[in-house]
Amino acid sequence: MRARTAFLADAGTGKRLWARHSGARRQIGSITKVMTALIVLQAGHLDRKIRIKSAHVAYAASRNGSTARLRVGDRLTTRELLYAMMLPSGCDAAAALADTYGPGQGRFVRKMNRTARRLGMSRTHYVDMSGLSTAGYSSARDQTVLGRYVMRSATFRQIVSRDRYVAHGNRGHGRYVWLSTNELLGAYPGILGIKSGHTSAAGYSFLFAARRYGRTLIGAVLNSSQTRPGARFADAARVLNWGFR
Repeated sequence: MRARTAFLADAGTGKRLWARHSGARRQIGSITKVMTALIVLQAGHLDRKIRIKSAHVAYAASRNGSTARLRVGDRLTTRELLYAMMLPSGCDAAAALADTYGPGQGRFVRKMNRTARRLGMSRTHYVDMSGLSTAGYSSARDQTVLGRYVMRSATFRQIVSRDRYVAHGNRGHGRYVWLSTNELLGAYPGILGIKSGHTSAAGYSFLFAARRYGRTLIGAVLNSSQTRPGARFADAARVLNWGFR
């Protein structure tokens, strides 16, 4: 186990099964987008059409963030943008959703923090909807609490279980094809999702859930490596194997 901090719980009961410095505050990178998705899902209207603005695209590009390669002027549904945010980790999609469902990014982030407090995530503070900022933080335990809560949503479970999603583009330029960054999909028996994360400050991290033998486990590994993307998935598989033993 290479992760600096980690937590594993029984998703049914919430009981802690294993932990390593699970309350330590760490940056979590794009795992932040799990809370972004929850705020949007709670608001609903998933068939609502959202126009992609130049500011949404510029938000990701100016910060060297991961992108769903959204095109300015396209109109995509909220549901499609959730796939764009959760699979390829599109910061442009996160910006569009926050802009719409805040409304405005400032109001949206305040909703994120209110929800974190309501869920008892006492070691968490969000400053943006994407995780690109170095000022936000959380803990392995808090993210496991969030994951356990949001995985109650059938829509969310469906989104994060997909390794690929195709959406029709607008203005005659073809379609979008988004691939998941979750390398355990299709590789680890029983994996359900949910979200990987990375920035140079946060390292490579992963919030995950899997089901075997009628039992669901959920956990997080934060900063498995600064240089090896696969380390987080190896850590998750290792701790899941231990939990399912």
